[in-house]
Amino acid sequence: MTNPLLIQGGLVLAPRVLGVADVLVRDGVVAAVGPDLPAPDDAEVIDASGRIVLPGFVDTHRHMWQGAIRGVLPDTTLPGYLERVLGRLAPEFRPEDVHAGVLGSALEALDSGVTTVVDWSHVLATPEHADANVQALHDAGIRAVFGYCHTSGEATRAAETRRVRELCGDGLVRMAVAALGPDFGDLDAAREEWLSARELDVMITTHMGGHGRETAAAGQAWLDEHDLWTPGTMYVHANDYTDEQFARIADHGGTVSVSPAVETAMGFSLPVTGRARAAGVPTALSADAITSAPGDMFSLMRAAYLTERARPDGAGLGFTAADALRMATADGARVAGLDGVTGEIAPGRQADLVLLRTDLPGVAPVHDPVAAVVLHADTRAVETVLVAGRVVKRDGRLVADVRAVLDRLAASAEHLAKAAS
Repeated sequence: MTNPLLIQGGLVLAPRVLGVADVLVRDGVVAAVGPDLPAPDDAEVIDASGRIVLPGFVDTHRHMWQGAIRGVLPDTTLPGYLERVLGRLAPEFRPEDVHAGVLGSALEALDSGVTTVVDWSHVLATPEHADANVQALHDAGIRAVFGYCHTSGEATRAAETRRVRELCGDGLVRMAVAALGPDFGDLDAAREEWLSARELDVMITTHMGGHGRETAAAGQAWLDEHDLWTPGTMYVHANDYTDEQFARIADHGGTVSVSPAVETAMGFSLPVTGRARAAGVPTALSADAITSAPGDMFSLMRAAYLTERARPDGAGLGFTAADALRMATADGARVAGLDGVTGEIAPGRQADLVLLRTDLPGVAPVHDPVAAVVLHADTRAVETVLVAGRVVKRDGRLVADVRAVLDRLAASAEHLAKAAS
């Protein structure tokens, strides 16, 4: 049990605009939202006047282990990324490098207002690598869905997947199966991945539909052949699906994660934000790889907004700033398998909250709060961040030993640069 917390007098985006209101938090959960709420006698009060209060951002696909190799490969294409990052650098990661990278990435996320991440981890050469990854997520205090991609040997796949499921638990860190197949790897192993997710009743997240039209069609045919369409499956980088194939995903209860910065920079083609949404597929945003693109949600919302509205013949001009904000919050929670848990400010939701300053050059004056968040604010504006009601950033500073984390990142970066040279 913790003392109640009252966030008082902020301009609340839930993510729809509620106006100036208070948010009462009890035991990590939003208890009430409204104007002039009475403060319980034992409550901590946070003055949010002149602040925008919104749900914490949800990043639906990020390779958290890459924290120590930020910006190592700008101006690349997907083949270059696969060769350098996955082919040369990933094999050099020790468990301690995984822990340092994930912890650094988690602090980066929290610092910028991202309170939930789907951590797609395909660097797990041994069980110790997986342990280090999960421990770092716990250590950071971020809400996470750990996307476990089994890469440590076929003989232990089923047992190790079950072990990791127990290791994650059902609290702030939950598990998903990050399936390499069918687009990558052995198809028999892919079938085991999908079936293990069903057995453990966890979400599947998979890179499908972004590697050519033939591969996109073959992947859906494989799902048909093996009866593996699974509700809640997240399809990442779905750029090569046709409108009809998106309709099939919608019919089977799937979702889509769009990485607008990486997809445009690496030559995937324009992000499919509008086409997926038009087919009725829940669609959200993700940073993917900070090796080659920015990791903050402000950059991603802008990238999604601008690339969608740039579609030929004005096809994307109906996409609004409010749509981008919803993709970064409520729709993000749905795609991450956390609908009803986070992504909105409402009674019963987890108190994953962000307070943004509006008294900054480039943000003030605020005529439209949604436009202020999506088009004008940046990480400078993130003043206070809460995860499950616990303050992880206060008065513009993380409540963590940031220097120690940065020192570990620097040591890891030095090791990896030497090992992969």
